[in-house]
Amino acid sequence: AISSCKGGVGKSTVACALAFELGQRGFKTGLLDADIYGPSLPSLFQLQSVQVQTNEFKMISPIEHKGLKLMSFGFLLGDAPAVMRGPIVTRYIQQLLFQTDWGELDYLILDMPPGTGDVQLTITQSIKLTGAVIITTHHSLSLVDTARGILMFEKVKVPILGVIENMAYFLAPDTKKKYYI
Repeated sequence: AISSCKGGVGKSTVACALAFELGQRGFKTGLLDADIYGPSLPSLFQLQSVQVQTNEFKMISPIEHKGLKLMSFGFLLGDAPAVMRGPIVTRYIQQLLFQTDWGELDYLILDMPPGTGDVQLTITQSIKLTGAVIITTHHSLSLVDTARGILMFEKVKVPILGVIENMAYFLAPDTKKKYYI
């Protein structure tokens, strides 16, 4: 799971980069965008107008793109907002997890939504996660939320594989000098 309790820290970008790198290294990799309210996978991979199909077993066929298997509620929703309550969101998450025909995978990367609520608990109680990578920024609000996320994963017995501080600095393209944000 790629997670953060704070939105806007780059979870989806890191999840996509990690999945792409694993795929490039020859691993069979799937990427599930578990953010029902703010799916970003379609935008990050520039796949806004794909058609999701089902197979003969009525399972959802993931979108195959650049060697990855991708699934996002955004593929089903398009540009419309997801206006729904928690129990329905929980049902959609379970459908994406269990009714997507992932086939044989070495890795399934879950791009988690921000927070520690229904969706996060549904995922951690429905499947055995082998670990979580927490994404944060240097901003104090992000760091406070990061601590909450770590505590949530500890409570549900999901090991923390590491913490990534995103957006810490940028390299000037002309001088290659680091500028800390």
